[in-house]
Amino acid sequence: MKLFRTLIVLVIALSLAACGDSKFRRYNGPEITEIQVHKADRKLYLISKDRVLKSYDIALGFAPVGHKQFEGDGKTPEGTYFITHKNPNSRYHLSLGISYPNEADIAFAREQGKEPGGEIVVHGGPTGPISQRDWTWGCVAVSDREMEVIYSMIEPGTPIHLMP
Repeated sequence: MKLFRTLIVLVIALSLAACGDSKFRRYNGPEITEIQVHKADRKLYLISKDRVLKSYDIALGFAPVGHKQFEGDGKTPEGTYFITHKNPNSRYHLSLGISYPNEADIAFAREQGKEPGGEIVVHGGPTGPISQRDWTWGCVAVSDREMEVIYSMIEPGTPIHLMP
């Protein structure tokens, strides 16, 4: 009887371990050398050298046209930045930090007597329904499942080109 209980506990433990924390995936493919975000097309591309490996539909800031200039403007930045960090405990499932604002962004906003904003990331979707296509405060959003794949493929330091 003791052996039977031990086997049951072992089977349950192995089953739970197999489920694991499902939001973390493994990626063993080619290095992602850049990310491109095409705002007008609402597309994000993961690129290895000159080859697109994956593409995703995206949501942007609630006022997506134009470059982010000020905190609260609802715009998604435009320009070349880089991924600063990976956040496994993001409010939006998982996220990848973007190096906005850079020195030029900060200088421009301060010349106007405003703050540039910050905490711009690529992240998963909200847990509840959304009422419009572009709903973030300036971030780039994909579904949670898509974010799991992206998160597994990207390393800090990867350039991200945010285009109009």
